[in-house]
Amino acid sequence: MKKFFMVLAAMAVMVFSANIASAQDEQAAPAPEATEQVAAPATEVNPFDVKSEVPLHQALKTKFIEGGAGFMSLIIICLIIGLALSIERILYLSFSKINTKALVEKVEKALAEGGIEAAKDVCRETRGPVASIFYQGLLRYDQGLDVVEKTVVSYGSVQMSNMENGLSWISLFIAIAPSLGFLGTVIGMIQAFDAIQAAGDISPNVVAGGMKVALITTVGGLIVAMILQVFYNYILAKIDSITIDMEDSSIALVDALTKFAEKK
Repeated sequence: MKKFFMVLAAMAVMVFSANIASAQDEQAAPAPEATEQVAAPATEVNPFDVKSEVPLHQALKTKFIEGGAGFMSLIIICLIIGLALSIERILYLSFSKINTKALVEKVEKALAEGGIEAAKDVCRETRGPVASIFYQGLLRYDQGLDVVEKTVVSYGSVQMSNMENGLSWISLFIAIAPSLGFLGTVIGMIQAFDAIQAAGDISPNVVAGGMKVALITTVGGLIVAMILQVFYNYILAKIDSITIDMEDSSIALVDALTKFAEKK
């Protein structure tokens, strides 16, 4: 089957080339009426307007093979693992984000109606790090407000570590991807110089192969690093947003417990 498709592809290329050649011949032969007219000024062709007939996935596959399966595979692995970790962090942080003002209002209402145990029930039924911090603080209410404040601060640090889990690996892949690309560049240059030494002549045909490998691997590594960097900064922004909510809510919890203690 592969040979059959290769034959068909070769025939299609030959037919396409014949059509182009015939079209060029027709354009090259001027009509009798056009010989007496003044030639129109040639219009400049914008190379960026030329549309390639090759599908995008086929072009990417071709460049992947030209860049060298070894280094390009490592770069793609960095992209896949980095994206997997980024998506996992984004989902975790998205589920961790809640309406903290509504939670504080529920806790204050529970304290006024049912006391500490009712407030604990509200925190147990609410997801996210803010509710977990509230629950840990309410557990130690009997030990005093000072202990509650220290518990909230300490457990807030724990929740921060949980939210930042995996970011070190994402930053590692951001650094490794362009490094692999640069390593492929160096190896491609070595191959180019080896080809020059073997041929005994410096010509574009001799150098082109190694230079192509060098450029493709560099571009691939930089693209992967830029993609992962965007996800990394987005994750950091979500962590900062949740951290601000945690700090504001912790202050509101301590104030609510202080008012509750004064009423008793």
